[in-house]
Amino acid sequence: MPIKEGWTGRFYEDFEVGDVYRCRIGRTITQADNSWFTLLTNNTNQIHFNQHYAGKTEFGRPLVNSALTIAIVAGLGVADTSENGFALGWDEIKIPNPLFEGETIYSQSEVLDKRESKSKPQWGIVKFKTTGIKQDGTVVLEYTRSVMVWKKAFAPNSDTFPEPRG
Repeated sequence: MPIKEGWTGRFYEDFEVGDVYRCRIGRTITQADNSWFTLLTNNTNQIHFNQHYAGKTEFGRPLVNSALTIAIVAGLGVADTSENGFALGWDEIKIPNPLFEGETIYSQSEVLDKRESKSKPQWGIVKFKTTGIKQDGTVVLEYTRSVMVWKKAFAPNSDTFPEPRG
């Protein structure tokens, strides 16, 4: 039976300045996501996990932990931006509006710049602006980051699936 290759992500050669990638899926944030992440990371700000406390704030309910928001928005964009690379740096992280439990977030990334690595010819460096957008279109997160991305000819993703044996 013929084996059809699945999505392998983009390589340095696949990016063009001005390209915009919208993740094909959204992610609804649950109360469990927010509480577990907040407590797992030892964040003691009760606005993320105490309904009674959060109800007394201007927001009236728990805010989604901003580090969780960043992690989910970044994760949603991996297939389009960094599946064949790794982050070099994050810049200009902005959180212009709150995200609440029960809301759904989407990720969009725009290629701002790309260049070949001066010291590592097998890599290129791509800079993205990523935006986290709620279901109603409200922007809840913006950041830029640079990613070191494999050039296709050098990528280590060939022959990584083991051949089945009886």
